[in-house]
Formats: sequence, structure tokens, C-alpha cells
Amino acid sequence: MRRIVFLITMGIERPSGQRYFNLAKELVRQGDQIRILALHPDLAQCQQRRFVQDGVEIWYVGQMHSRKRHGEVLPFSPLQLLWVLITATLGMLWAILCSPAEIYHLGKPQPVNGLAAILGVLLGRGQRFWVDCDDDEVGSNRLTNQAQRMVFSFWQWLLPRLAKGVTVNTQALAARMLTARVAKIVYVPNGVDLSLFQTPDSAILAGLRTSLGLDGMQVIAYVGTIALHNHPINLLLDAFDQQLKHDPLIRLVLIGGGEDLGYVQNWIREHSYTERILCLGHQDRRTIPLWMALANVTVDPVYDDMVAQARSPLKLFESLALGIPPVTGDVGDRRLVLNFAADRLIAPAGDALALAQTLQAVLATWSEADRQACFERAADYAWSALALRWRVGYEESYANHPLGPASTK
Repeated sequence: MRRIVFLITMGIERPSGQRYFNLAKELVRQGDQIRILALHPDLAQCQQRRFVQDGVEIWYVGQMHSRKRHGEVLPFSPLQLLWVLITATLGMLWAILCSPAEIYHLGKPQPVNGLAAILGVLLGRGQRFWVDCDDDEVGSNRLTNQAQRMVFSFWQWLLPRLAKGVTVNTQALAARMLTARVAKIVYVPNGVDLSLFQTPDSAILAGLRTSLGLDGMQVIAYVGTIALHNHPINLLLDAFDQQLKHDPLIRLVLIGGGEDLGYVQNWIREHSYTERILCLGHQDRRTIPLWMALANVTVDPVYDDMVAQARSPLKLFESLALGIPPVTGDVGDRRLVLNFAADRLIAPAGDALALAQTLQAVLATWSEADRQACFERAADYAWSALALRWRVGYEESYANHPLGPASTK
């Protein structure tokens, strides 16, 4: 049994937090002992700061740099933010000193866990740590000034170079690590919890559709954060406004909270789409399979930028696990993930009209055989298989290994 400590800068319910928690849960099943040192999105409201979930120890040791409550962002003042960063770093450093382990693995190369790892792991324990890169940290975070961008860029550059090895979730990030001459790279895309993402009971689903006025309608669903700087829902809204509005039987359902939820709600009202576009707001993570199952097709709108290239969206794998076709843009690893029907599910990135036309074509032609193909592809991305690759990566170098998901059939 190996003791492994994850150092993550978000709560386990966040998308990146789900990556680390699901991997940790599977590593425990495979015989490892895992502790996650995490930052909470709203520490003042956190009732339990140490607990065990599915065999994984969770320690909330500080406040995230972005405070979030029920999907709403509550900003800190500059002085409050400075205090948050100091206390979170000290909290994580203290937790490292209380957590002896064979392996320390940073989830995201960011300042708080990075500084704590350098002081507590590299200098304090004389061990080198691992780093997981699952995003472009500068582009994906809402950084309000050049100084913040420089700080995040520095840590994103520094930590992989100090690491014993680097895990990545996309080919774009693997290529970046190769350019940086990182010696040990392990490619582990995101995945899906197949025990959670199962088709809900038909009677419950029918009742929910009726209550939302979706009977007889074809439903397009977006499930994720409502934050336009790194989730371009505006591209989806443009697609509806340009093309999808002409079909009276199409409904668009937006599921998720975020800092731009108010903007999206105002846009819907101003364009008189309140009967056609349902904005359901933040929902508990455990209920997402039920909300997602309302859809005939899901959508991941993207531009061709580094943020999209570096992202392995959970929503793609979760949609596949429910047998629902996910439509997205041709950027990053998306064509590889959807290789069983890429020509039908993928539109040119950033093109609202092409996105709308692809959605309409899928709604018109998707069959039961296609639905079964979704289930089969989702099985390739079960967290259990991905955790095995993660685990083996601690012993084996993937620097020259062909990059690809667990299965590329």
C-alpha cells in the first residue's frame, strides 16, 4: 500500500476536483491510501473540514481564491484576497507536514499548492513531487490584471520543471510539456463515473419533462459553468438566435451556475426566448445525470484557443455514458474522444451557424444503434481504467509513449 497525497486548489465537487476525487477513489480500490488536501469554495460555511468519502480522506485546509456559494461568485477585496492566499498556503503547508507519504501530487500548477509543495515537500521532506496539468491556468482563470496573469504564468512554467513527473489530460498539454523538456509525462484524459451516470427511471424523467414543459420537444442541453471567459455559452446562444429558433419544437436547457449567469438570463429576456430557453441555474452534482438525461443532444461550445485545446471536458464523457450524443467543436482531443462518430458530432470551432446545423442534423438522424455506440465509447473512459494508467505512471515513463486515450478504437 502506497500513501499518496493530492494537493488541490479547489473543492472536490468542482470539475477539476471531480478529476482528482474520482481518480483517488479508484486508486483506493486498487490498494493505495489517499489523502486530498483541498481548498474549499466557501470555507466559512464548511461544516466538516475532515472526513472520509468512498475511502478517500478529505482535508479542507483553506479558502479558494474565488469564493463560490450555490454557483454564485462572491468576490474578495484585494486585501481579503491577499489574506486568503496567505492563510491557504500556510494551511496547506501545515497539512503537508502532517501528511507523510511516498508520493505528493499537485492538482494544477498554481501558486498556493505550488509554494506549499516547494516548502513542505521539496525542502521540508527532501522529496520531489508530481504535478497534474488539466488546463491552461492563465487562460481558464478570470485574472483581472497583468500582474495576476504573470504570477499564474510563472507557476505554470516553474512547477512542471521541478516535478518528478507530470500528468496531463490532453495532447496539447503533453506537447507543451515535451517542449519544456519535462522528462516524465503520463497522459490521463478525464473520464466518467459509470455507476453515477446511468439512465434515470423513465417515469421520473417523464415527470420532470412535463413539469418543465418539455413534452414533445427536442431538447439541447448545456451542462457546466456559466462563465463566458472560458465557457463560450454566447456561441451557443448565437447558434440558437441564428438558426435553432426557426424550429418551434427545439428547446435549449442551460444547467449550471457561474459569474455570468445573470448576463445570460438578461440576454434570454431581452431576446424574448423565456419560453424557448430554460436557464435552470446551479444544481447539485449528484442530480446532474437526471438533468442531463432530459436532453436529446448535449453541446460543448468552444473556440479554437489554448483554453479549449487544453481542456478534457467532463460533459463529453458523461453525456456518452447516458447514451446522449455530445456536439462540440473541432479543437483539442475532442475528435479523438468522439472518433466513433466525429464527422457527425463535431463542427468547426467558433462557428455558431455550423454548430446549429450540426445540432439539427444529429437531432434528425441519431438512432438507437448510435446510442449504443455512445455507451461503448463511454466505457473506454471509466475512471477505474484511467486510475490504473495514473498508478502505473508512477513507475513508468511516458515521455516517448504514443499519446492517446485508454482506447482508440
